[in-house]
Amino acid sequence: MARSKAKPEHYVDNKRLYQEMCDYLESVRAAEEADDPKPRITEYIGECLLKISTRLSTKPNFINYTYRDEMISDGIENCVNYLGNFNPEKSSNPFAYFTQIIYYAFLRRIQREKKQLYIKHKALESAVVHDEMVTQGNEADGGDHSAYVNLNTDYMNDFVKTFEAKEAEKKALRVKKKGLDAAIEKIEAEEVEANSEEAK
Repeated sequence: MARSKAKPEHYVDNKRLYQEMCDYLESVRAAEEADDPKPRITEYIGECLLKISTRLSTKPNFINYTYRDEMISDGIENCVNYLGNFNPEKSSNPFAYFTQIIYYAFLRRIQREKKQLYIKHKALESAVVHDEMVTQGNEADGGDHSAYVNLNTDYMNDFVKTFEAKEAEKKALRVKKKGLDAAIEKIEAEEVEANSEEAK
């Protein structure tokens, strides 16, 4: 006799979450109409946000970061900030809505941490170049002495090259947008001038 596998339970019940979101959004609307303060998020919604954020952080593309706790916190914070933007008329899937918010919060945290790592590396590199790195020695050694720091690692060299290339690309895109905006403004100004001359 073959045993049937038990259907695994989802860690978040999407139907219940949807109903809780509808009830919460209704209470928010009622509070706004009565000029009352915004109501607290229900316990169940908070638990779901925590579960979604924690579970997403265990995916292979996020699991090995040392700042996973900060990623989870950012995801929950963003969900709370954009909780009111969920529209039950457009979607009946709040799980997907919150998962997307958390996913992009994770990506933003990773970018911020990479920028901090770049800044730390450049500061350390600058300190070594200017011979400001000093370690404390003991009295038997004769006091402080210069430290040797190996900054020439393949990982950091690749990281710095990649980071600087991306920053240069972003800067070029901003300059290109500014140039495009200037061209559009010039064309619009010429059209306004031509229209005003025709009106005369």
